[in-house]
Amino acid sequence: MNISILGAGAWGTALAMSLADRHSVVLWGRDAAVMQDAETRRENSTYLPGFRFPDSLSVSSDLAAAIAHVGSDGLLLVATSLSGLRPLATQLKSYAIPNLVWLCKGFEEKTHLLPHQIVHEILGNDIPAGALSGPSFAQEVARGLPCALAIASDNAALRERVVSVMHGQTIRIYSTDDLIGVEVGGAVKNILAIATGIIDGLGLGLNARAALITRGLAEITRFGVALGGRVETFMGLAGVGDLILTCTGDLSRNRKVGLGLAQDKKLDQIVRELGHVAEGVRCAQAVRGLAAEHGVDMPITNAVAGVLFEDDSPREMVKRLLSRDSRDETAA
Repeated sequence: MNISILGAGAWGTALAMSLADRHSVVLWGRDAAVMQDAETRRENSTYLPGFRFPDSLSVSSDLAAAIAHVGSDGLLLVATSLSGLRPLATQLKSYAIPNLVWLCKGFEEKTHLLPHQIVHEILGNDIPAGALSGPSFAQEVARGLPCALAIASDNAALRERVVSVMHGQTIRIYSTDDLIGVEVGGAVKNILAIATGIIDGLGLGLNARAALITRGLAEITRFGVALGGRVETFMGLAGVGDLILTCTGDLSRNRKVGLGLAQDKKLDQIVRELGHVAEGVRCAQAVRGLAAEHGVDMPITNAVAGVLFEDDSPREMVKRLLSRDSRDETAA
């Protein structure tokens, strides 16, 4: 199968490396100098240093060539950050796209749109399209360690194609038609990871961490259902699976943001030190606004947004959450 991956960040690079053992894969990046360096070194020294490309992996900064590689029945994967999805989708309008899958997670900062809404707004509804999500650190995928992901689409043929192409060796692919639920889970878990990083950074213990993750899952589920997702999706890979990984894994960028905030570092400094996008920062405002519009109670998200954007202290965030009135655990 011919596959092109658009976006040469850590995740796009890791997935390209994994799939190149079985398929003809092109990894595209928009920066010609970076891609030339990747070709020369045979590694992505900017976003995934230390992992040598398989000999079969091709790299390119030529968008037209990368899309042509897919042909009439291949697979085009978009692995940009969410902020890069709209400009790339706008470029894709000039091409015939047979099958489109995006890996980016979040809500668009200004419009509060989910990825599928951005794609449909720009490219229409005729292209078989969907989201690939789930608990997956790029470094582990690049090392060939196992992971499981979910492909979400309302197009059954696309789901079957992605499973047939990507399932196998160290990657397991499950499928669902709950596109909204999968995208909401992938977006909001990043905000909860910031909160968990704050809890860990303040040394509040494993009990507090477990409580926050559990109540965070309830928060994600309430919000996702209000937007049209299904409860069972949040019990799956793109829900609780991704939430646990992002909240507890040392490789989590969003958790690192919380750890930095707990050390009283400024947000600009934290983001600069990361050198990568932490989607939870961009997502927090959008989710807080959407939750208010839909009348969904999201105390953890609101508390994180207060720390990120309103100069609330991390300890004040914790105090506010602990001072909330008790409630029925299963209440909506």
